[in-house]
Amino acid sequence: MKKIAIYMMRWCLAALYFFLKLLPTKPNKAVFLSRQSNSLTLDFQMVQELLKRQRDDVEIVTLCNRLEGEQSGGLVHFAVTTLKSMYHMATAKVCILDAYWPAVSILHHKKCLTVIQMWHALGKIKQSGYQTLGKSSGRSEEMARLMRMHENYDYIIAGGKAWNPFYCQSFHTTEDKLVNCGLPRIDHLLDTAEANRKAVLKAYPQFEGKAILLYAPTFRKNIQLHWEELVEAVEKVNRNKSFVLIVKGHPNQKLDVTGKTEVYDCPDFSAVDLLAACDYLITDYSAIAIEGAVLNRPTFYYVYDYEEYREKNGMNIDLFQVMPGCVYEDGQRLINRLVAADKAAKTDLIGRGAEPYPQAVLDAYRRAYLPEGLGTSTSQIVKLILRNLC
Repeated sequence: MKKIAIYMMRWCLAALYFFLKLLPTKPNKAVFLSRQSNSLTLDFQMVQELLKRQRDDVEIVTLCNRLEGEQSGGLVHFAVTTLKSMYHMATAKVCILDAYWPAVSILHHKKCLTVIQMWHALGKIKQSGYQTLGKSSGRSEEMARLMRMHENYDYIIAGGKAWNPFYCQSFHTTEDKLVNCGLPRIDHLLDTAEANRKAVLKAYPQFEGKAILLYAPTFRKNIQLHWEELVEAVEKVNRNKSFVLIVKGHPNQKLDVTGKTEVYDCPDFSAVDLLAACDYLITDYSAIAIEGAVLNRPTFYYVYDYEEYREKNGMNIDLFQVMPGCVYEDGQRLINRLVAADKAAKTDLIGRGAEPYPQAVLDAYRRAYLPEGLGTSTSQIVKLILRNLC
């Protein structure tokens, strides 16, 4: 029954789109589609601002609809947004999106429309898209085929070239469609690091003089969360309150830190902006590790469910091999190692519980997985858009 419903939906959308495509194309029009947020994302904002500065006659249309779950109200709203997107795709020269957008992949577009997938992560640490078909964290193969998942892309914005094989597998595409320039947030991280750190310390003066730890885990589907064990590990070593822990859950999986001592969620700051303020980043399979590498932040990985995650979702790199000495399945061991690294950084002493962070490991990671020409992502994407506008 579901299969029949999808075929009927596709037929109805295609019939409507046939008539919409009879409308004239505006040679200076670009439409931005986001399922990552209900408001303009940082990456889209930066691209649009530079696009307007370089060509003030560009018509920019933005549709943002974060479809969460399958509640009827949310589905109705997304259906309305989908119809709007069809009109704008039919009359635009360029379409830029940051996630899978059904109407982009399902429909047949005018030949003059260029579709740019500006995927919302800087790399492919964990598997996604076609790599996870049939797994408990992914889609079914039948559904991916019916919804023509990730089809009709002319270009895909990618991170460092080391990720290219995994982008190709995830999007079921070829390497010639990849543009290895990274996302605008790289430019933002580099340009605003000092200002963001000052802003965080001004908002939280109690952080001054303490080592700031940022814990930002990935989204887990059908996998039990155990993040509280890390909080307990920090509390055990933090008797003199020399550490502050900031916990930023994934947008799809909020983590409640209410009532926990020296633990904050800093709701007025994004995880990206908090990277500038933190002294240590703790994550797992999240691409925020790549963003942390942009700012050269000492990074540890808390992977209490490593084997389960590899089975249910899949990994593109073996963290234990890529980041030796930085990956732990036990929260207390991780925090003990972090404390030793912090002690070494503050005293320049080796031994007596002090052991430096393995900076050479992070340096190798940065060389391998960051795109070339850091700080030019926004301008490269805008050049790509302008080349495809008349």
